[in-house]
Amino acid sequence: MPELPEVETIARGVNERLRGDCIVEVWFSSYKEPFKTAPAKQADGLEGLVIQRVRRVGKHIVCDLGENVDGPSSGQWIVHLGMSGRLLVTTPEADVAPHTHARLTLASGREMRFVDPRRFGRLEFRVLAKSGAFTGPGAEPLTITADEFAALFRGRRLAIKAALLNQSLLHGVGNIYADESLFRAGIRPKRMAGRLKREELDRLRMALQQVLRQAIEQGGSSVSDYVDANGVRGFFQLEHRVYLRGGQPCLVCATPIRRIVVGGRGTHFCPVCQH
Repeated sequence: MPELPEVETIARGVNERLRGDCIVEVWFSSYKEPFKTAPAKQADGLEGLVIQRVRRVGKHIVCDLGENVDGPSSGQWIVHLGMSGRLLVTTPEADVAPHTHARLTLASGREMRFVDPRRFGRLEFRVLAKSGAFTGPGAEPLTITADEFAALFRGRRLAIKAALLNQSLLHGVGNIYADESLFRAGIRPKRMAGRLKREELDRLRMALQQVLRQAIEQGGSSVSDYVDANGVRGFFQLEHRVYLRGGQPCLVCATPIRRIVVGGRGTHFCPVCQH
């Protein structure tokens, strides 16, 4: 599943190419799974609106929409990529990939397409006059303060790896960046979140923000079928120190990386460097 850096990379790419463009026509597939809002209602709401900004909220891509690029927003198109979703900017002449569920034709002649083979992604349209703007389920990892971060885990009787993956606490962090940040912070993934010392939580917050920013700079991690809005793979997978490296030597101490299951998720750590 695309995580915060991948979603941020896609949102930035779409914003750079489509900000100020107008949606003139919309097509949706007949599959019901991708739609939190009925396709007909989405089409009625989207057509004629200008894309003011495309941004990330947690693991969601939010398109702020209005009558013009600088005016007040009147709607939002919210895209969750699910396990295998892609949001691509292309041209109408480009081959339409199998499992394309949305095609937004723009005044510039370009198209924005949502492709999702497994149909775990979701598309939603909000009229802001009727419902509030989308804010995401949890705190933002890149801007959370040290005190706020520590408060999230105070008294939590679950493994710190599971706590990091809890989107209602901290949205956007997934399996890759939880493993990588815990390694960089020197914390074992099965440690009880509520028993971590403040200095350990401070170290974890700094490691998490550092690894997320580095991953964004390198376009995310392409460990499966992730590509950005232009169809380009990321490069941060080359920097992974533990994720999917089970049995391989630790890059710091040469001890074999261990793989265990925490909260139902495959988890990788170094038994020597992490305590």
